[in-house]
This record gives sequence, C-alpha cells and structure tokens, in this order.
Amino acid sequence: MSDPAVPAVSHPGLTAPEVAARVARGEVNDVPVRSSRSITEIVRANVFTRFNAIIGVLFLIILVVGPIQDGLFGFVIVANTAIGIVQELRAKKTLDALAVIGEARPTVRRDGAPTSVRTGEIVLGDLIELGPGEKCVVDGEVREADGLEIDESLLTGEADPVLKKPGDAVMSGSFVVAGGGAYTATKVGREAYAAQLAEEASRFTLVHSELRTGISQILKYVTWMMVPVAIGLILSQLVVQRHDWKEAVRRMVAGIVPMVPEGLVLLTSVAFAIGVIRLGRKQCLVQELPAIEGLARVDVVCLDKTGTLTEGGMDVTELRLLPAASADEGYVRQVLGALGASDPRPNASLQAIIDAYPDGSGWRCTETLPFSSARKYSGASLDGPDAESGSWLLGAPDVLLPEGHTALGEVEDLNAQGLRVLLLARTERELGDPGVTQGVRPTALVVLEQRLRTDAADTLRYFAEQHVSAKVISGDNAVSVGAVAAKLALTGAESPVDARRLPAGRREMAEALDRGAVFGRVTPQQKRDMVGALQSRGHTVAMTGDGVNDVLALKDADIGVSMGSGSEATRAVAQIVLLDNSFASLPSVVAEGRRVIGNITRVATLFLTKTVYSVLLAILVVCTRVPYPFLPRHLTLLSTLTIGVPAFFLALAPNKERARPHFVRRVMRYALPAGVIAGLATFGVYVLARGYYSGADALGAQTSAATLTLFLVSIWVLAIIARPYTWWRVVLVLAMGAGFLVVLAIPWLQQFFALKLVGTTLPWAAVGIAVVAGVVLEFAWRWVGRKFPA
Repeated sequence: MSDPAVPAVSHPGLTAPEVAARVARGEVNDVPVRSSRSITEIVRANVFTRFNAIIGVLFLIILVVGPIQDGLFGFVIVANTAIGIVQELRAKKTLDALAVIGEARPTVRRDGAPTSVRTGEIVLGDLIELGPGEKCVVDGEVREADGLEIDESLLTGEADPVLKKPGDAVMSGSFVVAGGGAYTATKVGREAYAAQLAEEASRFTLVHSELRTGISQILKYVTWMMVPVAIGLILSQLVVQRHDWKEAVRRMVAGIVPMVPEGLVLLTSVAFAIGVIRLGRKQCLVQELPAIEGLARVDVVCLDKTGTLTEGGMDVTELRLLPAASADEGYVRQVLGALGASDPRPNASLQAIIDAYPDGSGWRCTETLPFSSARKYSGASLDGPDAESGSWLLGAPDVLLPEGHTALGEVEDLNAQGLRVLLLARTERELGDPGVTQGVRPTALVVLEQRLRTDAADTLRYFAEQHVSAKVISGDNAVSVGAVAAKLALTGAESPVDARRLPAGRREMAEALDRGAVFGRVTPQQKRDMVGALQSRGHTVAMTGDGVNDVLALKDADIGVSMGSGSEATRAVAQIVLLDNSFASLPSVVAEGRRVIGNITRVATLFLTKTVYSVLLAILVVCTRVPYPFLPRHLTLLSTLTIGVPAFFLALAPNKERARPHFVRRVMRYALPAGVIAGLATFGVYVLARGYYSGADALGAQTSAATLTLFLVSIWVLAIIARPYTWWRVVLVLAMGAGFLVVLAIPWLQQFFALKLVGTTLPWAAVGIAVVAGVVLEFAWRWVGRKFPA
C-alpha cells in the first residue's frame, strides 16, 4: 500500500554521460552468468581425478619397464579424458547460449526513460524499476515505493515478505511479491550480496544424484581393495615366481588396471552432457546436470494451474451486477477501468479487465493496495469525475465475502464451469486497515475465461501412463480449478479440495494430498508445506510454476521447473527452465532422464563385472602362488572390445525404462555373480593350461587360452546386457566378436598383443568351458532377477 505521507517521486535516473563515466571506471555489474563450469574447471575436473592419477602412475611405470603395447591403457585414458572434456565443452556452449536467452533483463531509468538492459550492463547508481515477480539483481536503496513488498527468504530464510519504504536497503537475490517501485544500485558486480554467495557456491551445484553418489561409493571401495591386492601381486610375482623385476611389475600392473572402472565416471558425465545438449535443442534449459536424472525419478508432479495448464492470457466474458449494487453498468465499467489504470504492472486477470474496460479517464487514484497472492485481492482509493471518492477492492469472492453470502452460490456455479470470477466490492475502511474486507458492499462479478494449453491434456496423459501422480495446486477457487482439470481429463478432478480446510499437521496433510488431485485457494506458504508433506511420505516431488507465489515451493521441491516467461525469481531457483513456455517439454525431460539412468545402469554392470573378476583373479593368483596370467595389453584389448566401445553406444541408446532406486544394489546383484563366474572360468582354464603346456613359451600359450576364455565369457555378459535385441545391438555384439577374431588371425596383431593359440585341444576346451560358464551365467541372471527384484 502506498503511504500518502511519503509520495512517490519520479526520479530521472542517470544520464548517458554519467553511465559512460561509470563504465570507464569499471563500476559495472560484470558478474558473468554461471550456467556451467568454466573451461579451466572443466579441464581440471576431467584431468585431475583420483583414478587418472592412479592410471597415470601405472602408465609411467610401464613406460619405464616396457614394452609400449603394455601401456595401451594409458592412451585409452587420454582418449576418454579428451572425450569427456569435449562433450562437457559442447554442453557448456549450449548452456551458456540458453542462459543468455533466459537471462533477466531488468528495466533501468536513464535520462528519465525506462530502458531494458542486460544484468551485466547495470552500473553503480542506476535507478532500477521493480514490479511483482522481478528479482533484485544488485544491492541498493529504495527511492520509490508503491506498496513494495520484497521476499528475502532465499537469502535470510524468513518467509514473510518485508514492506519496503524509501531509504530501506534492498539485497540482490530477493524478489518482489507485491507492489512496485524503484531502487538505486549501491553495490554492483562481485560486491553485491548475491554475487558474494555465488562466489562461494556458484550455480553449477549438483542436485542429489543417486547415480553419482552410487558410483562414488563403488569407487571408494575399489580404491581400498587396490592397495592390498597390488602388494600381494608384486610379492607373489617377485618373490614366489622369481620373475625379474620388470616382468613382475608388468603383471602387477595388469592385475591392478582392470579393477578401475574409470570409464564409468566418464560415461556418466558424457551421458548427462549429451542429455543437456538434446534438451537444449528443445529450448529446455537444464541449470544443473543431474536434474534430468532427478525428474526421471519423480513420482509426484505438482502443477500450478495458471501458466502451466492454462495460458497466461485471459478474456472477460461477462460482467454481472449484483442485486445490492446501487450503480449502473457504465459506472462499474469506469471503476474497473480506473482500477486497471492504477496498477502499472497488472497481472493476467487485471490485464484482461484493462483490455475489456479501457475507459478509466476522469478518475484519479489517490492510494493503492497492490495484489498479493497471499491476500488474494487488490484495491485502490479513487476520486471520481463528479468529486465522489471511495475505496474499492477487486479479488476472490470467497475471500472478500463472508461464508454463506448469497452471491457465493452464483460464484460456485460459474466456477463449476471452469470460469474464473473476481468480485468488485466497495469498502468503507482505509486500505491500510487489517480489517479492510469486513463489511464490504459487493457490486459486481467479473467473469473471466482462461485459455487452456493445447498440449496440457497430452502431457497429463503421459504422466498417468508413467505412473506419475499429478497434483494441481492453485491459488484460485478450488471448484474452478477442478473444472479446468476435468476438461483436461485429470483423474480426481471431480473432487477438488479447498486448501483452507486442509489439516495443518504434516502427516494428516500428506494423507489428504495422497487422496486428492486438485487443490484450490492454496497460499504460497501452503504450497511449500505441501511439497514437504509429500516428501515426508517418501515421494520424489517436482514442482512447476511461473509465478512469484511458486518460488518457495520450487526451492524446496526435489526438482523445480519454471516457465521461461515466468518471474525472474522462479527462473533463479528452478533446476529446469522451459524457455518456450511449453508444459509439453516435460515428457522429453523425463524421457531423457530415463535414458541416462537406464543406460548407465546397463553399462555399470559391464564395468563392475570387470572389477569383480579382476579382484578375484588377483586373489586366486596370490593364494595359489602362480604367475599372473595376463599382461596389461591383454586386458586393454578385452576391455576395449567387451566394455569400452559397446558401453559408449549403449550409454547413448534410446531407453524408456522407468527409473528405479537403489542404483548400487541393482548393479551389483548382476555384476557380482557375473564377475565371479567369469573369474572362475578363466582361472580354471589357466590352471588346465599350466598342466597341459610346458617349455619355454608355455606361459604365452597359457595366457592366450585364459584370454580366449575371459573374452568369450565377457562377450556373453555383453550379449545379455544388450537385450532386448535390436538390429544395431546385434551388429554391435557381432562386431566386437569379429574384432577379437581379427586379432587372432593377423600375425602382426598376434605379436603385438602377445596372443597365439597353440594346438587345438586346449583352445577348444577353453571354448567349451566358456560355453558352460555362459549357460551358468544365464541361470544365475534369471535366479538373481527372481531372488533380488529391483
């Protein structure tokens, strides 16, 4: 509400020469938009990893002891790291381009005229205009205030908005919930409060990612296992087998390298990055990479009706004078026109009234009460052309009128048709009076029709098919919201709930939310409480919205989704911004997240199967005191053909499986038996070969037989993971098998990889054992699926 004692003053702002002088002095808001990591951070994050350090040290050791073909794993790491950097740089380019599109453009006053500028073009001393939903982009001091209420909860945690008057401080990162005004920038750039917070925690923070957490947990255990295994191997090969130190080191490295599932981390990052690029092409800005995973795990999506199910615009369809009104329709039209003219930043409802009743000339506004989603009404004190003065309220009928009022029955009938109804009423009290709504004289009902989004019904149907519960949470009348939802065929829309009757307790509220699907008259704080209540029952909650009243709920939800045309505050706190304002983009985000989760789960089984059989082989070698069967080059070849190349294609393939929790358990339940079977089959053939071959080249023949067995069992694991088969998956598995045959068939490749099958008896025995292992693998896979369902 404006204060008559402090009249609003129109300040002209800076002049062009003053702006130029400040730019020359560097007094510019030059904080870059951080939509992703910097190039330096990307390179550092991909190069300086714990596992790159381990592999790098082992690679340097091989360079010393030779030969170079045993160091091929080092070149694979270089290639993988390069791929990770390139893919993330591509994602960064897409993100940065989209961030510029979605970047707020505040209005500053220069030379007395309002001008829209980029955030980075604001200079010290600029006069910045504010309206509902707009974010304060720099610190400053209020110069003009017209019922200016600012929410500082994102900074202070205090949910109640603060009424600001001229001279009050404004912090960057806060946003306007009601009223309007202007403030002078006193701190810009890195001196601003929000910028200082951003320095400590930039926008590139990760929402909770079960994939990342699970992989980190696996890698932690692998690291602890590597140290004792390495010590055991080096002692076994050096002391027991009496190999020369170079050969002992080579075989120790061969035992350690395959334990590291280094490609799994890379593929996860690549899959996320490519997902961001794909969604970027659909005008969907993912501000935090794992957010696409988070939305894929969502089982409840809370939708704000306005701007999500309906388009932003509205149309006035009818003006109904109430029996108690003492004015004619022409007079009421003029009052509505004057009310519209009194608000410099009208919301969608008031804009429809302005469009329908543009004639407010001859009326003068002396005081205003801006609309607030918490109050559900606005007001103005008007002086009419005939010297008549009075105060008027415009807002929700069920808020302005006492329960049981005769006009509310008429309102209910209109709401049941999906129409929105506002009440114009006269009040005898001052607008600043807390009881301003008491004893109002209802004058007219303004009937508005909302425009349904053409894509909303299909999107709701998609969520229903995917077993994701949709909850419509709106500040509008519950019956009206239910009627709109019913037109979109939302299950449960026939039983809308008035949120004012919801229980206050979290557990009771959660039960009511589980039962219902449509909730009206929800306050901003209630939206936040509803999200918390749903989360308390184990739900993963997404919240969509575009208005300033959605910010608190968006911030607390597991995944916040904002419309691109929404307020700056909603875009700032959301993890996903739909730049084209299309609710229909959400299924694409869900599908992309499911593709990432499903595929990474698949390929993680490949990587961890290798880790399991590598650890088992190393333990068996140490316990039986035999030479380690492989050189690093053998396992590099096997990893490339059975894991590296196929995993890359499988990670990027289409996948519509529903995301499931417990990533580590789901991966290890298959990787553990598969790794054990592969390790035992391989070691069994190696032991047979040790008894069969003798002589100077016996170790080479034994190694070749063991390598053949391990390859066949690994390719069988790949064939299982590639199911269900499509033509390209069949081609992929066959191509990997053909690659191994090429190595065995070409002499110089045989020599390069030290692979030569000697005789026919043992190689065919190796094939037979591998086939038996494959059959056991099939039974084990089915048994695990029944015994430990996901």
